[in-house]
Amino acid sequence: MNIQTLEKSLYDLITQTSTNLPKDVRRAIKKAKEAENAGTRAAMSLDTISTNIIMAEDNVSPICQDTGLPTFKIYTPVGVNQLEIKEAIKKAINDTSADAKLRPNAVDSLTGANSGNNLGEGLPVMKFEQWEKDYITIKLILKGGGCENKNIQYSLPCELEGLGRAGRDLDGIRKCILHSVYQAQGQGCSAGFIGVGIGGDRSSGYDLAKEQLFRHVEDTNPNTDLAKLEEYVVKTANTFGIGTMGFGGEATLLGCKIGVMHRIPASFYVSVAYNCWAYRRMAVDIDPQTGEIINWHYQEGEKITFKEDEVAATTEDTTTDVVELTAPISEEQIRALKVGDVVSITGRMYTGRDAIHHHLMSHDAPVDLNGQVIYHCGPVMAKDEEGNWTVKAAGPTTSIREEPYQGDIMKKFGIRAVIGKGGMGPKTLAALEEHGGVYLNAIGGAAQYYADCIKGVDGVDLMEFGVPEAMWHLNVEKFTAVVTMDSHGNSLHADVDKSSLEKLALHAERVF
Repeated sequence: MNIQTLEKSLYDLITQTSTNLPKDVRRAIKKAKEAENAGTRAAMSLDTISTNIIMAEDNVSPICQDTGLPTFKIYTPVGVNQLEIKEAIKKAINDTSADAKLRPNAVDSLTGANSGNNLGEGLPVMKFEQWEKDYITIKLILKGGGCENKNIQYSLPCELEGLGRAGRDLDGIRKCILHSVYQAQGQGCSAGFIGVGIGGDRSSGYDLAKEQLFRHVEDTNPNTDLAKLEEYVVKTANTFGIGTMGFGGEATLLGCKIGVMHRIPASFYVSVAYNCWAYRRMAVDIDPQTGEIINWHYQEGEKITFKEDEVAATTEDTTTDVVELTAPISEEQIRALKVGDVVSITGRMYTGRDAIHHHLMSHDAPVDLNGQVIYHCGPVMAKDEEGNWTVKAAGPTTSIREEPYQGDIMKKFGIRAVIGKGGMGPKTLAALEEHGGVYLNAIGGAAQYYADCIKGVDGVDLMEFGVPEAMWHLNVEKFTAVVTMDSHGNSLHADVDKSSLEKLALHAERVF
């Protein structure tokens, strides 16, 4: 095999997976847009998502800044050297990381050090199988941390909130799957897709669940019972009112795929792999002699470009009031905001994720944060020809991870606004009310849309934490987000959670 050609093929596979959504995923998002009520927060979110898909493809830049943990599934004919393929994959991962097609996401679990190139112990994940076909198939999925953290595994029998007892039967499986969608809320960047694995042990069950995410969105399960269950789950989940980004709305789940395997008598697991709307998976067939791509998967049917929708959106008259804010922001301005307001921020904001929040609990801030904005974001960064940092992708990360710290840090440093996605909990809500702060929900996965709002990088602190975890100083213009937690004790996330639990409970009765 020509190794250089194989490396180029793998580079193209990784780039396409990160920057260009497959046709079947685009059609599912288009269907969700058509079902949504015009003028709602969910409709606005889907418009932003559509614009982001266009920008990512045009810019050949990551759809979402969290390019996840690359997981490869490789099928090879007998006699193909799998060691050569492993080395070619590592080379392609290194090169795409250097070219900002992937964010450096490989972190030493003991030291916290970021390798800088997505290579490390056990990374990227590569799983090989031999088969009797005469070509190689390589599948890749980039599954970000926000949706990965909403994976869930159930051990039957169990008691489920809102649904009661789930037994060791098809109805118990049904309840587990519905509960998995409810518990994800907007934190996994809904509307999402789920892969479900029934049976196996704890590890093989999750492997089976993730394997389902490589199926076509529009395929039909060959098992009649599972085909009916897949259809039922999507239809039912879309009555929960969780909606896009957890803002409420008609589209909560875009696809459900279920696989089954045998188990031992003592164990009965239902494993669910949740995937965000930015459903980045691709596959190619490769000639084992030349290393060239001979076929791309997921290319059947119509490709939705969303460009017609973008033109329509720019010509429509909008009556949405937008509150213009310039950082630093006063407490008076923050107290005037309420849940549902749309704000547009111009000025300085600072990124801060897990490492920054942990650091600030026991250290002084490297800059004056009084009246400022913290953005829960780990951007994809690159240097231009002059050696200056530029932002290649910059969507929000899941905020709930910072719940143990956020309220204390806001009060300690005088921070007035926090931007993220998926909402935060009661401790932060109480601090917002006491201190005079606000939580703003940006659109998860819209990394190109928000990168376009960033007009310059004015500095960076704490680079020892790695690019995603450093504190970047960003100069932004008209950065739009929605108030979902205000300084008056109101939380859209708590409201949606409560109402969706009530709707989930309506489906407690057996239907199979």
